[in-house]
Amino acid sequence: MSVWLAWAEGFGISIGLILALGPQNVFVLRQGLLKKYVLVACLVCFISDALLISAGVLGVGKFLSEMEEWAPIIAIASSSFLIGYGILRIFSAMDPRGLEAGDIESQTIHKTIFTGLAFTWLNPHVYVDTLILIGGASSRYLGSDRISFALGAITASFVFFFSLGYGAKFLSPILNKPKSWMIIDYTIAGIMFIIAALIMIPYF
Repeated sequence: MSVWLAWAEGFGISIGLILALGPQNVFVLRQGLLKKYVLVACLVCFISDALLISAGVLGVGKFLSEMEEWAPIIAIASSSFLIGYGILRIFSAMDPRGLEAGDIESQTIHKTIFTGLAFTWLNPHVYVDTLILIGGASSRYLGSDRISFALGAITASFVFFFSLGYGAKFLSPILNKPKSWMIIDYTIAGIMFIIAALIMIPYF
């Protein structure tokens, strides 16, 4: 049962972070709307995220899990980050804006790959999300549970990018509406608060 709980927590944290408006999302959405190299765009972003998540869980997360005396401090720090992130999403929901794809466009497969890599690896927030936040949250789990946590987080990335890329035609009218992002932001905030509580429960 704990394996599935670990998977669900990994999925929840990852999907909550990835739903936030960012350059990767705009890039994949744009390629979907243009119907140009959608598979390539989705794969580049997904594989990049999978590598970073794995590095966070098996690297940073493993390192943190071996520091047992630091476990409560790590839990408090992770929960505080999640709560702070949730509060930011609430503020964002109070002044929602639609998703603007702008002029981001890749005409060749090489440009598509390069653009996707740039939007991922040159974005400092992706390192905070994958290496620190997801990696830190995984430190509560050991062995197969940690692997399940990582798989949950990676699954969320796969589901999101491919749904966004291939569902762009249907999602664009929704994502362009500020009210839609208000609902999304409030949902993200709720997910972050719930996960923060789950992280702290063992210490009460």
